[in-house]
This record gives sequence, structure tokens and C-alpha cells, in this order.
Amino acid sequence: MRVRLMTYNIHKGIGGVDRRYALQRIADTLARYDPDVVLLQEVDDGVPRSHRDRQVDLLGDALGLRHRAFQANVRLREGSYGNAILSRFPLADVRDIELTVPLKKRRRALVAHGRLRFHDHTRTLLLCSLHLGLAGFERTVQLRRLLRDEVLVHTHQDTPVIVGGDFNDVYGNLGRRLLEPAGFQPAHGRLRTFPAILPLRPLDRICFRGALELVRSFAARSTLAKQASDHLPILAEFEVPERPR
Repeated sequence: MRVRLMTYNIHKGIGGVDRRYALQRIADTLARYDPDVVLLQEVDDGVPRSHRDRQVDLLGDALGLRHRAFQANVRLREGSYGNAILSRFPLADVRDIELTVPLKKRRRALVAHGRLRFHDHTRTLLLCSLHLGLAGFERTVQLRRLLRDEVLVHTHQDTPVIVGGDFNDVYGNLGRRLLEPAGFQPAHGRLRTFPAILPLRPLDRICFRGALELVRSFAARSTLAKQASDHLPILAEFEVPERPR
């Protein structure tokens, strides 16, 4: 089964250049690339700056992605924002993994099991959407916590796992130091995604492990994507075999 996955820091639907709230630009960017699964960061829910929209539902409805999960990480005076997952496949066992480092902004990873249905059975695809901190030591602590969490520790090595999000990792060394020794592979090289209008920094990542094959990956560089957020989205296509090899 072919699965197209996107990770996208949508910056609350506020354009990176004009600073204008226009969630439809995010929806149109997503629709252009027609992903099966979307890992989102900086998603607003009930915040005045974004018209108090529940963005996870507006985007899910616009794309026809019925299965959704939202994680409110940062509580504001009105509303909150955080990570989300939109999926064409049913989601189960949705949970939060606490990544907050003391005195730093609250950070958590949103994890869910996608259920991929084949003709006579179902396979599990473990999905993780995250937004790591700004400080180097903070990101190291956060990834170590993620890798030590029981969800990953108890996941069979053949189970497909995809971790995506805003890693805030300018130099790209987190993966080599922490993820690759844990069995993860990068789905792409140093794709520059920030700032969207003139990408200089490779802040966003998709990594994977288990029984799935990477087909291709790329950063979305349409004119609209450069306007819709301050990050560009990254896409990766995977082939998930009907049965573990």
C-alpha cells in the first residue's frame, strides 16, 4: 500500500510574509499534494488571532480526512495551540508523550496508531507529530525521552513507525546522534524549509523505521506554500508491505 505523508508547521494559519490569517491557504496547499496522513504543528484551537477556529477540524473537513487527533500544548488566555494528526486511515490509541523541559515552553509529542486495512487483515502504522524546543540541550533531552517512552520501546522492530515535525535542528545532527542509533532512517536530506519565502534552514524532518520502503520525498515549494506559513511542508511517500518481511 502506498502512503503519502506530509509534515507541516502551519504557523496557526498566519502567513510568513504578510502576517495575515488565511487558513484557506493552508487547506489549499494541503489539497494540492493530497496526503493520506498529515502531521501538523502550531495548530490553533479557539484563539482570537485565528477567529477562534478549531483548525484541526476545518482542515480535516476541507481535505476529507475524517480521522483526527489534536494535542493542546500551549494554553493561552483564550484557546490553545499544539500538534495534530489528520489521517485517511482510522486512528487508535492516541496519546501524549511529555517532552517539556523545566523553565522551557511546554512541548509534547502526539502519537497515534494508524490502521491500514488490506483485503483480509489490518496493519499498524505508528505516527508521531512533534515540535522540539529552541535550545540544543532541550532538543536532545526531548528526543531521548521520546525514544525511551514505552510506546516506542514496546513497538516491534518490524512495525512501521514515522516521526515527523519541526525539529528546530538547524545543523541536522540530532538524527545522526540519537535517531539513527535507535534504528530510524531519514526520509530525506537537508531539505530547507524555513523561512518559507526563501528557505535557508532545514528545520523540519521526517524519519522512519520498521517494515516500510521510502519511495520519494520532497519539500513543497509552490507559490502558495511560500505564502501560507513561515515553514514549507515536507512530503514522503512510503510503500507499506501487506505483511512484514
